[in-house]
Amino acid sequence: MNKSDFGHIFEPLQVRNMTLKNRIVMTPMGTNYGSQSGEISNDHIHYYELRARGGTGLIIVENIGIDYPLGSNGTTQIRIDHDSFLPQLYKLTESVHNHGACIAVQINHAGASAMSSRTGMQPVSASNIPSKDGGELPRPLLKEEIQEIVKKYGQAARRAQIAGFDSVEIHAGHSYLISQFLSPLTNKREDEFGGSIENRSRFAKMVVEEVRSQVGPGFPIIMRVSADEFLAGGNTLEDTLKYLEFIGEEVDIFDVSAGLNGSIHKQIDASYYEDGWRSYMAKAVKAKFNKPCMAMGNVRDPKAAEDILARGDADLIGIGRGLIADPDWVNKTAKGNVSTIRKCISCNIGCAGNRIGNNRPIRCTVNPSTLSGEVYKKQNVSKPCNVVIIGGGTAGLEAACTAAEVGCQTFLIEKEKELGGLALQISKIPEKKRLADFPNYMIQRAKNLKNLSIFTETEPTVSFIQNLHPDIIVNATGSTPLLPPIKGLHERMNQPGGKVASITHMIENIDCYGDDLTGKKIVVIGGGAVGLDVVEFFAPRGADVSIVEMMPIIGNGLDPVSKVQMTTMMTDNNVTQLTNTALLEVKDSAFSVKNPDGTTQDLDFDYGFVCLGMKAYSPVYDSLALAFGEDVTLSNIGDSVRARRIIEGVHEGRNILNILEREGYL
Repeated sequence: MNKSDFGHIFEPLQVRNMTLKNRIVMTPMGTNYGSQSGEISNDHIHYYELRARGGTGLIIVENIGIDYPLGSNGTTQIRIDHDSFLPQLYKLTESVHNHGACIAVQINHAGASAMSSRTGMQPVSASNIPSKDGGELPRPLLKEEIQEIVKKYGQAARRAQIAGFDSVEIHAGHSYLISQFLSPLTNKREDEFGGSIENRSRFAKMVVEEVRSQVGPGFPIIMRVSADEFLAGGNTLEDTLKYLEFIGEEVDIFDVSAGLNGSIHKQIDASYYEDGWRSYMAKAVKAKFNKPCMAMGNVRDPKAAEDILARGDADLIGIGRGLIADPDWVNKTAKGNVSTIRKCISCNIGCAGNRIGNNRPIRCTVNPSTLSGEVYKKQNVSKPCNVVIIGGGTAGLEAACTAAEVGCQTFLIEKEKELGGLALQISKIPEKKRLADFPNYMIQRAKNLKNLSIFTETEPTVSFIQNLHPDIIVNATGSTPLLPPIKGLHERMNQPGGKVASITHMIENIDCYGDDLTGKKIVVIGGGAVGLDVVEFFAPRGADVSIVEMMPIIGNGLDPVSKVQMTTMMTDNNVTQLTNTALLEVKDSAFSVKNPDGTTQDLDFDYGFVCLGMKAYSPVYDSLALAFGEDVTLSNIGDSVRARRIIEGVHEGRNILNILEREGYL
């Protein structure tokens, strides 16, 4: 494939005074890179400049606060409510423009999504209804306050124009203030701002008109909407098409998103959604209003983006997490290097999990260099260095590729027939198929490196490794299922003809279960991510599923998106959730468990799965330490240190650079 195969992607588009060189837009995503004052940081500038250098046509900067502190969102949200923020914002726009990209900024008021613990003020909204389950109770805005906030939107837009932005995006979706007025779920007002669709649209209409009055006729206005809220009683696509009649006249581009806080997995898409699954919404908006529309939704493959544009469903393709994962997505597509794109796997761990869940700056599971890109490849070893990597999972592959890319003679040893490790195994669950994109990318990357030798179906014996004359050895042998000393467990687990299995055994036999499991009783022991993967496979196929967890909650430690997704999936499929419940004994067709009240019961099953987590597996580490002593640098990374997630192993794999530097090779 080459650029000519993607003619629609690389067709310019002019909207008022803004001309985009291609149709790929980086959608706004919070980063937590901002300073405590709300000023754009140098990290921000590096981050966005890297995506501009990668060929992106339009970058929409993450939501920026127009009303501080009342409308603040996040721990370090950037601000545009005062002229003092203009110099650094101008530095950002200048940096992006230097690479031929256009840049917009999303202006926003959090409303009820703000938190008093951060702002010191009670949140405000259309009504006194929280923006999410368990959220703070907001107070309804007075009419005078609404007028004042409208003015602040206009002032923010004018500042954005002065700072060199090519456009502004008004955020009218995703459970923020304008969305709280638009949605019947959160707007229960009885004045001219509530009730009918026209009244609920009044605030948004006032904002758009004020922004236009401040920026003039040549400056494009983008509006992001949740076209379908995917919640009972919320706005449907048909409702959105109706309310846009009242507010869309001065809008130049519709950014057609979806979902609210309670359906966040439709907004920050769950991994099982197909590329571009939301494009039908953009198509509907475009058909009615005949204005440029942006479609998004797990668009990872350039072919999918090209098809959406070619069909006329949308005029622009929004890519968010995909450009965190690979800043060079556009350039690689233009050069025909589609197979080298590091695709986002929609795990939501380093991005949404870090920012929303833990108030950390964003990172990426598949991209250990979110801020710096591939600048490390400019380094080269200053003297010969042989590196041996044991284990061909994602951690070992990252270490091997990185070492080879800076000039080390590298050897990768994997005892199994194929590379990819646990990630490739898990991807064989149909709902997890997108996960395969990452190990497949890593395998392709490894095979393209001439100074990386790969040995599969090979035992990493001391004698074999000695023949490779290592200077550095990295152990990345992964993890294995945790099987505590529970009565009946070990003798019944994964037996031929038996009914008790681990997730790895389930995956190996996944084709045997079929697609219709109506009437089958499934019991899963363990309410962590592994157990939930099993539930996610069986529950939608009609099985009667129960999940047992000895802790008070199921899904502890999941990122916020996956938690909502899993909760919704279990509710929709009537999954029985047993918390504070402990496994006592494993029988042939039942698990004996201890209930929270101290009583015991047998949970009968047709298939029972024990998913109590994973434990580190490092069978050769001690023998290597003994054999090589201080003559060779030995490092242990990934799950072979402690069973964790892909993100930790990949980042530790990239840290081979630190070892090389410390040992004097770089």
